[in-house]
Amino acid sequence: MPPARAATPAVSVVNVSKAFRVPTEQMHTLKERALHPFRRSGHQRFVALEDVSFDVGRGEFLGIVGRNGSGKSTLLKCMAGIYRTDGGAIYVDGRLSAFIELGVGFNPDLPARDNVLINATMLGLSPREAKRRFDSVIDFAELREFEQLKIKNYSSGMLVRLAFAVMIHVDADILLIDEVLAVGDAAFQQKCFDEFYRLRDEGRTMILVTHDMGAVERFCDRAVLLERGVKLREGDPRRVGMGYLEVNFGRGGAGGEATDDARAGDGRAQIVEAWFEDEHGDVASGSLETGRPCAFAARVRFAAEVEDPLFGVTLENADRDHVMSASTLWTEPRSGSFAAGEELVFRVRFTNVFAPGRYDATPAVAVRGTGVSWLDRREHLCSIVVAGTQATDAIVQLPYEIALERTAPAARPEVLR
Repeated sequence: MPPARAATPAVSVVNVSKAFRVPTEQMHTLKERALHPFRRSGHQRFVALEDVSFDVGRGEFLGIVGRNGSGKSTLLKCMAGIYRTDGGAIYVDGRLSAFIELGVGFNPDLPARDNVLINATMLGLSPREAKRRFDSVIDFAELREFEQLKIKNYSSGMLVRLAFAVMIHVDADILLIDEVLAVGDAAFQQKCFDEFYRLRDEGRTMILVTHDMGAVERFCDRAVLLERGVKLREGDPRRVGMGYLEVNFGRGGAGGEATDDARAGDGRAQIVEAWFEDEHGDVASGSLETGRPCAFAARVRFAAEVEDPLFGVTLENADRDHVMSASTLWTEPRSGSFAAGEELVFRVRFTNVFAPGRYDATPAVAVRGTGVSWLDRREHLCSIVVAGTQATDAIVQLPYEIALERTAPAARPEVLR
């Protein structure tokens, strides 16, 4: 049993290690075996997890992040009981539901109804309760017109919707969710996110494996960063997210604690300085007035030749709400080519509609492409105080007009006696 605690966690991972034997040479056909009868197939030992420990409190939303091959999904499968650990132990206190691999547990030759009933029963519902909830499951998955179709004819998106719908309908105390949600379309992903909010409000314990740092900061109370099977960081989602960027883009270690320098990128460009300007183009001396035009500016120096880089900035308030993003991703013409040693200043002009308070700017330079590949990103490089005379609970103070129109009172209905 795990050691006694004042409050027993929902999941306790204690010094977990897991390794696999990977063949170095494989013979796939009888011909190969006949031609090389004495050839031996060697193996290498691949360590997927090494002495990983952390606890997940009841009602906590934990994110697990890391690069491909870092051990995230292996750890989730160990929690779900799919893999047996080689060392250490995992203690789970409560009914568990796992959404780890697409289509796992489904019989492809059965229609959706039979698969839902079988899976819901395996996850702890009684057969009667599984039948009672079937309509809700199939409607959430938006598959009513395909409920009699064998699921081997389903698309990957349809399978995701069905599997996720089953998972959230079984009243599990602990939910394990892998990044397979990325297969779903944008509308269904938003539907899943709405369910995350609901389940979190209900006090469910959730563990999410993902590459989406935005989702980690949006939903998670804490996060864990894995790299080559080793836990690098644990704690605040923002700090863990920065560690993930550092490991991905060359500023973090490969087997130890990532650096605390709030910077990520491959070094081909450097954001030298950044500042805010008022409506006259002068450098703001610590504050800006709300409701007035202003600008953010940053100076960038290139250390190598770069073709068509992206420039952008995000602003956050003191509560770490992401209040603004701006970039050259959608602008034309494109930025062009830059040689080593060149410098430029990029400037973002906007109307300051933010409520009074302090705001931090995170500028970035990136490579244009399908994913995020930072040349340089400097977390909270500079800040500005927005001043105003009107107190408000809103994040922004948008200009507006209010119209009052007095109307005649409605005639009272005649009462018949």
